Amino acid sequence: MARTVYVNGEYLPEDQATVSIFDRGFLMADAVYEVVSVLDGKLLDFAGHMARLTRSLEALEMDNPLSEDEYLDAHRQLVERNGITDGLVYLQVSRGNPGDRDFAYPPKGTVPTTVMFTQAKPGLADAPAARTGWKIVSVEDQRWGRRDIKTVQLLYPSMAKMEAKARGADDAWLIEDGKVTEGTSNNAYIVKDGKIITRELSHDILHGITRAAVLRFAREAQMQVEERSFTLAEAQAAAEAFVTSASAFVMPVVEIDGTSVGGGKVGPVATRLREIYLEESRKTAI
Repeated sequence: MARTVYVNGEYLPEDQATVSIFDRGFLMADAVYEVVSVLDGKLLDFAGHMARLTRSLEALEMDNPLSEDEYLDAHRQLVERNGITDGLVYLQVSRGNPGDRDFAYPPKGTVPTTVMFTQAKPGLADAPAARTGWKIVSVEDQRWGRRDIKTVQLLYPSMAKMEAKARGADDAWLIEDGKVTEGTSNNAYIVKDGKIITRELSHDILHGITRAAVLRFAREAQMQVEERSFTLAEAQAAAEAFVTSASAFVMPVVEIDGTSVGGGKVGPVATRLREIYLEESRKTAI
């Protein structure tokens, strides 16, 4: 049975969904996106994702085609129509179809293109990797300078992910000026001297919605948090390391460039944070 997807206000079978070849998202990667996790048929951190979507659109001077309530209704419709219990809803907004290819933005009033689709991920919260941890390799960060805008310019992260796989790892951490920026699609953390350390917010990293929630829960649990850069060597020598994202939640890291972290075992801080995040997020899911 084909998935039902959303294209500009219509719900269509996926094999009938089309977008113009002149769409700016296709030609220029002139588009932003969000991914909302679904657990038990409910949406996690929805308001946070909508706030970041608005921020990304405003940073690119792009019109927001829908209200938050309209986005919520569409997400819920897709979850219901596709029978999603655990999974993801992908949302993308592009600058639209100007009718031809041009580096200049299209005229004001050009209607943005809005697409959404679901991905079923049974057992999303019970990933076996959460019990064994990820292996990470380091890759030079060669992305553009506005990583805080969640655009669809994902070629370099994809290349880094493939390099990680080729080297027998689960993901890559990107390195700039000797410091870890983030993973290919996640924020990076270490635990050192009893503190959770993660890079401070700036244009250099994505302002993760899961990151914000996890740090809030950590502070509420009386854990110490320090927002600063850290080196690869510091990460290798840390007591623990982990990443956060909308789909991985809190994922332990047990090896970096062949060096075991925390004895190569999943640590108590990452384990507890994952438990807290899933417990608290399920309470507020909508």
